[in-house]
Amino acid sequence: MGEDRKKMEVEMKIRGLMMDPVTNMPIVILKDVNGNTVLPIWVGVYEANAIALEIEKVSTPRPMTHDLIKTLLLGLDTGVRKVVVSELKDDTFYAVIWLDRNGELISVDSRPSDALALALRLDCPIYVEETVLKSSKLAATVSDKVNNEELRRWLEGLNDEDLGRYKM
Repeated sequence: MGEDRKKMEVEMKIRGLMMDPVTNMPIVILKDVNGNTVLPIWVGVYEANAIALEIEKVSTPRPMTHDLIKTLLLGLDTGVRKVVVSELKDDTFYAVIWLDRNGELISVDSRPSDALALALRLDCPIYVEETVLKSSKLAATVSDKVNNEELRRWLEGLNDEDLGRYKM
């Protein structure tokens, strides 16, 4: 096993986008496609807007950054195989965008919010490393940001109505 053990990735879907009642920052809610695991990822306002525009299928008069990236990739005959939320370090999530160009896989470091915005536009799968899910649960019990028992219960008790107009 050890080092050569294949990392376990869990396929997730964007379940919704909402405001954190405590910090008033946007949260993207990822949910395990085969289970009930939920991963909240706090994102910036602009990134949340880019995700919301695509969820709502709102067209903008000029291309937004993620639309430009999509157009560039397609013009270069490069697809996105998948995006992976790969790490949680010092309360910061990290992601990798896996590009596919002529059968060659290329990994690109990314903020999760950008990776998710691109994944929505290119309709590619979203994964989260199992280790991130585990450390995020651990962080949720330790971190001041989420240790708020009320917020934790609120996130765990989310239902379709709570996800409002961004539910998917």
